[in-house]
Amino acid sequence: MFDPHTLSDLETDATGQIRFSEVVSALSYALDITEGQPEGHAVRTCLIGMRIADELGLPAADLSALYYALLLKDLGCSSNAARMCYLFGADDRKVKRNLKTVNWTKLSDTVQFMNRNVMPDGTAMQRALRAVVFALEGPKGPNKIVQVRCERGAAIARKLGLPEATATAILHLDEHWDGKGHPHGLPGEEISLLGRIACLAQTIDVFFCTGGPQAAWQTASDRRGTWFDPNLVDAFGAFADDTAFWSRAGSENPRAFIADLEPDEFVQMADDKTLDRIALAFAQVVDAKSPWTFRHSDGVARIAVGIANVLGLPQESITRIFRAGLLHDIGKLGVSNLILDKPGKLTDEEFVELRRHPDFTQQILSRIASFGEITAIAATHHERIDGRGYHRGIPAGELPIEARLLVVSDICEALSAKRPYRDELPREKVHAILTKDAGSAVCPECVEALKEYHERGDIISRVNDQLTALDEVLASV
Repeated sequence: MFDPHTLSDLETDATGQIRFSEVVSALSYALDITEGQPEGHAVRTCLIGMRIADELGLPAADLSALYYALLLKDLGCSSNAARMCYLFGADDRKVKRNLKTVNWTKLSDTVQFMNRNVMPDGTAMQRALRAVVFALEGPKGPNKIVQVRCERGAAIARKLGLPEATATAILHLDEHWDGKGHPHGLPGEEISLLGRIACLAQTIDVFFCTGGPQAAWQTASDRRGTWFDPNLVDAFGAFADDTAFWSRAGSENPRAFIADLEPDEFVQMADDKTLDRIALAFAQVVDAKSPWTFRHSDGVARIAVGIANVLGLPQESITRIFRAGLLHDIGKLGVSNLILDKPGKLTDEEFVELRRHPDFTQQILSRIASFGEITAIAATHHERIDGRGYHRGIPAGELPIEARLLVVSDICEALSAKRPYRDELPREKVHAILTKDAGSAVCPECVEALKEYHERGDIISRVNDQLTALDEVLASV
C-alpha cells in the first residue's frame, strides 16, 4: 500500500527526471500573485540578481545558492497574509504590492501609505479604530510580520534540501545596509551577501515594472548606503543602461532566459523524491495563507491516496493523485484573505473571485511541462459529475477517476475542518452529505471507497488500541 509519508516508496524514473529549477521557477509564479506582484516577478528578480552576481564575479557555489534564493525568496509570503489583511482591513495582495513601492523608513512616506491602504472602503470611524490597532501594535507589529515571513521561507527552503546559504539569504531578504531593516536589524556585512543581493534585486524589479529601467536605477541610487550595499548598487550601475538585458527581463516569458544562469556543475535534477518534496513544500505555502486551512492540502492528499488504495488504482496513478492533492489549492494564493477568512456569507462578487482559484491552479501548474496529468487532476477539484461545477463545467464522462476521487477528498476534508462560518462536522454527517450528493455532484463509487477507507482506518485504530491495552495488562502481571 502507498504511504504518502514514506517518500522512498516512490520509484525513481531516471528517464523522467526534469530540472529542479524548471519546477520551482514555474511555481514561483504562485508566490508572485501572493505578493501582489506582476507575473514573473521572482523570475525577473533572478535575472537581475544573477547579473549583479556576475558583475561581482561570485564563485559557482555561491551563484547556485543565490539562484534558488532569488527564485524562492517569497516562500514565506503566505504566512503573513492573514495578519496583513486583519491589520489593514484590506486586500492583503494590494497592501503588499503598494508596500513594495514605499520607503517605509521615512515617516512621511509611511503616513501616506497608511492613509491610502488602511480600511480603504471603511467609514471614518472604522479607519480611526484601525489606527488604534496599529498604535497598540507599536513598532514590534510590522517587525513580527516580516519575521514570520522570512523565518517561514527559510525553513521551507531547508525542507526542500537547498543549501543553508539559500535559506540565510531568504531570512535576510528585508534587512537593510544601515541596520534599519527587518526582522533583526542587521547592519552592513552582518547581512549575508546573497541576502543583500536579493534585497536589491527584488526592489529593482518592482520599480522596473512600475517605471522602467530609469526608475529602477533612480531608486537604487537614492537608497545606496541606506537600504542597499553601495558596492552592489555600483555593480547594478554597470548594466543599468543595457537595453538588451531589459528587453529580456521585460519580455512576455522571462523564464525562458533563466535556465542558462544556473551553474552547470551545480544543476539539480528532480527525481520522484524531489518532486514530492516540492509538492509538500508548496502545500505548506498554500495552507499558511489562511488559519482556517491549516494542513488542508496534506489532509486532502492523505484521503485521496486512501480512496485510491481502496479502488486498487496502480502506483503511478496514486503518485499523481498524491501530488495533485498537495497542489490542488495552489490557486488560492491568488485570492484575497478578505474572502478566504470572511466569517459571513460571500457576496456574489466575492464568490466569483473565489471560484477563480482552480483556474489559477491550472495556469500555475501548466507551466511545468511534465505535470500535464497532475494539472488535469488538480485543476478539476471543484467540478461536478453533472457538469455544473467550476471552473470549466466538465461532465462526468470527461472526468477521470483520479479527478473524481480528488473532488470527494476535498469536500470530505473541508467539511471535517472548522471554518470561519461553521464548526467542523462529524464523520457521520460528512458521509451523509456526500451520500446525498452521490450521482449528481460527486462520484458514488468514490464516496463508497471513502467510507471503506475510513472504516479500515477505524479498524486499524481499534486493533492498535487493543494491542496497547494488552501490552499494559502484560506489563502489570
